[in-house]
Amino acid sequence: MTEPSYFADLQHRAEAHLPWYVAEYFAATAGSREGRDAALAEWDALRFRPLALRGAQDLSLATSILGTEVTTPLLIAPMAQQVAAHPRGEQETAEAAGRIGTLLGVSTNTAVPFADIAAAGAPWWFQVYLLADRGVTEALVRRAVDAGAGAIILTIDTTALLVSAPGVEPTEWPEGRARERLSNLTDAELRVLLEAGPPAPPTLDDIRWLAAISGLPIVVKGVLRGDDAAAVVEAGAAGVIVSTHGGRRMPQSVSALAALPEVVAAVDGAAEVYVDSGIRSGAHALAALALGARAVFVGRPVMYALAAGGAAEVEATLRRLDGELRLALQQSGATSLAALPRDLVALP
Repeated sequence: MTEPSYFADLQHRAEAHLPWYVAEYFAATAGSREGRDAALAEWDALRFRPLALRGAQDLSLATSILGTEVTTPLLIAPMAQQVAAHPRGEQETAEAAGRIGTLLGVSTNTAVPFADIAAAGAPWWFQVYLLADRGVTEALVRRAVDAGAGAIILTIDTTALLVSAPGVEPTEWPEGRARERLSNLTDAELRVLLEAGPPAPPTLDDIRWLAAISGLPIVVKGVLRGDDAAAVVEAGAAGVIVSTHGGRRMPQSVSALAALPEVVAAVDGAAEVYVDSGIRSGAHALAALALGARAVFVGRPVMYALAAGGAAEVEATLRRLDGELRLALQQSGATSLAALPRDLVALP
């Protein structure tokens, strides 16, 4: 498992390169940061029940994600404002993903053209915030599809997103920063959004709508309940991401780890389940996979690595996690990732 100082040091090195308001935005959470820290502590508190006498082990971490072959179940979460971490933003992140052989999510709020991200050659999914004007949303989705997105991630947990970083919202950053979002829209489309008011909350119908206009699998991000998971799968979702938006959703929310077993049980194999919000070590990833996740998304560690050293640092960070995961698998005694039993994790 990663020693506690590793990601603290990575964050410290990243923040040395960042303006204060960017560093605050990246670290911000809903309510106080104690809630996020408590959720991280839940991952660290996990214990395993190692297997024995199971025979030879296959330590390959290769798997498939909605039919896309990847070399590791460690995926890169969609994150906004990556150009604030590095001038090339998602281009650097995509290059790292391509070198490793993994997949990345690309936020609606990206300042990088889809074509530039796709040029790196890594598979990518487009994360959608439903915008106030559905015509503009549709135009954005179609551009992502044309550029090669392999799936659509619908984020559903941001209707009343709470971020405890007063005065550091991107729209309030120094002049020029506010334009570093939605760069894949035209000026006319941006003006439409400015005049349209707040977007309506997403519904199950939006899953069907996005599937119809994109022709791609829909993955729903921000699910923390079994009944919601069952409902989105019934509406046509091919995947579910158990997520607290990195601790930005609700201060008193259950953690992604606490919600994962219930969601996996409710989906019951009818869709792929993923998890984010708190993955900081290979042991965390192994636990998530044993509890039924197909893969895990890594967020802030990638953003801090991007700020600290661009694609090379992102690659190094993910390879470190990948190595830890392989070692944890070996130590667990399981014969392969595919053979991980649920009771490998000793739940409270």
